[in-house]
Formats: sequence, structure tokens, C-alpha cells
Amino acid sequence: MTLTLTESAWDELCQQISPLSPSNQPCDDVEVQGGLEGIGHGYSRSLHLLPGLCLSFYEQESQQDWRLEVAAHDHPIQMTVWLTGSVDFDAVHPTLGDACSYFSGSGISPAYVEKYQSGQRLAYVTVELEPELLASYLADGHYCSDIQKQLFQEQDWKVSFYPAVTPAMRSLAHQLWHAPYQGAVKRMYLQAKVFELLAMHLDAIASDTRAIHPHLKPETVSCLHHARDILTRQLENPPSLSELAQQVGVSERTLQRGFRELFGTTAFQYLQTLRMERAEQLLRSREMRVSEVAHAIGYIHLGHFTQAFKRRFGITPKQCQTGALAR
Repeated sequence: MTLTLTESAWDELCQQISPLSPSNQPCDDVEVQGGLEGIGHGYSRSLHLLPGLCLSFYEQESQQDWRLEVAAHDHPIQMTVWLTGSVDFDAVHPTLGDACSYFSGSGISPAYVEKYQSGQRLAYVTVELEPELLASYLADGHYCSDIQKQLFQEQDWKVSFYPAVTPAMRSLAHQLWHAPYQGAVKRMYLQAKVFELLAMHLDAIASDTRAIHPHLKPETVSCLHHARDILTRQLENPPSLSELAQQVGVSERTLQRGFRELFGTTAFQYLQTLRMERAEQLLRSREMRVSEVAHAIGYIHLGHFTQAFKRRFGITPKQCQTGALAR
């Protein structure tokens, strides 16, 4: 059976666990330790390297399959490199792991579900930056202007990138994990390594945009990201394809072909997947009737919603609401 936790339930579970310090990572005065036991075993460590810059390490192994439901929230600049294992995010992100890293701009994150597998060991390094800190380093305007705009969305939906993990990135992540110093010297060492890893990611993002989509202009890529963001935040009342193309400033043909190339799915399929994932979250919360959930994600006809939900999960909305697992 797959265990489903909300953020509040997960936070409460973590607070009940006594802090622990892993034997191979002695604690010093720049570290904050915290246990992650409960569903399995593991630990986390967080270090505040500069005002607006936090480095965290996570290692855990689950003893059962479980899911974490994360609500929409404000999001900083974030960079994550996995050393072992992978996490599935359904439609909002691809599966992230030791071959695919994660780099997110700031803004508002849509709701998503993290899925963890029993017996899988996860180890990853995460860096979080306040937008103002990164903006101060990009202020000279020499970095790709179109990508810069996507990194700082303020009160709009954030934009995420998924650079391939190179041997150099992996090496830096290991160096961060196994810093050879302590105290103030360790802080200096980690600051340098974090900014080197940041530079690698920013260069990879700019290079990937040019190499993977050579016939998509940077401004077109920006428009397509904008289109995806509009669909994400307007699940209950999305624009038509022609209206969406007009809103973001491209032709309908460019929207159709570019969306598939950039995101690996059609705009309609993307919207449908998001709707179903959101419906599942609402149903499992048991705070709304099935008809209310259908209406909340844009379905007028309850029968159509039931059919679409069953095609996606193999169970009816009512069965989902009473605790049945997807097939």
C-alpha cells in the first residue's frame, strides 16, 4: 500500500523525530542537523553560507512506497543534484535523479506530488538562493536575457529547467558532500563550490536551449514557457488553443509544434494531466464532493469527469475519495 502524506503531516512527523548526526559527517557550528526517520531512515543537514544562500544535504531510504502532496507555494531559486536514486513527479516535472538535475527560477510553484519507492536510497544536494542574490551576479546583462527573465517570475508561475548531470557536476556535488575542512574555512570552501556548481548549471541551461531546440528562437521558447504557465494556473477555465497562442504572441501552428518539441506532450495532454493530478489531490483530501472537484478543475459534465479520471487512474473518483489506490 502506498502511503500518502500532506506537507503538514510530513512536517509533524519530522518534528517527532529526535535529531541525529551521521557518523561520517561530524557536526560543526555552521550546520543544523535534523532527522528524517519515520517512513524509513535518513538525515538532512542545512548550512546557511551567506545571507540568501542555503546549502542542504539529504539522504534517506524508504521502507515503503509513499507520496508527498505539496501545495502551491512561493519558490526561491533552487538547484538540486542527485547522487543516487530518483524521484517521480508525475506531470509537473520529469523523473529527476542521477542523470537529470533540477534548476528552478523563482516565483510561484504549482502543486505537485513526489513519489518515493520502497528500498531505494536517495542522496542529493540542494542549493536555495534568494532571487535578489542571483540577480546581483547577473546584473551586468551578459547572461542570456531570455533565460534571465524566466528565472525571476516574482508573483507569476516559476519556470524550471532540467540539465543533464555531467561528470563535473557530479564531482562538485561529491566535493560539497565531503568537504575536507571545518568551521569558517569549510564555509569558504563550500561557498566557492556552490557558485562553481551554479555557474555550470547556468551555462548548461543556456547551451541546452541553443542545442536541443536549434530551430526554436529564444523568444519562442520563452513564449512556450509562458503558455505552459497559463495552462497551469487556469485549470478550471483554460483558454482555447487559438486564444492561448494569441495571449503569448505566437501562431497556433508554432504553439502546437513547439509545445510538443519543448515539453514532449501536446498542450491539451499537458492540461489534462494536470487536471487529473489536481483532482486526485482534492479527492484524497475529502474536503469536497466529487461534483465539486469536477467543477473545480473545469468539468461541467460529471460523467465526462468520471470517465476521464478512470482512464487516468483505473478507479472512479468515488473510489479514490474512499481511499482506493490507483491501478
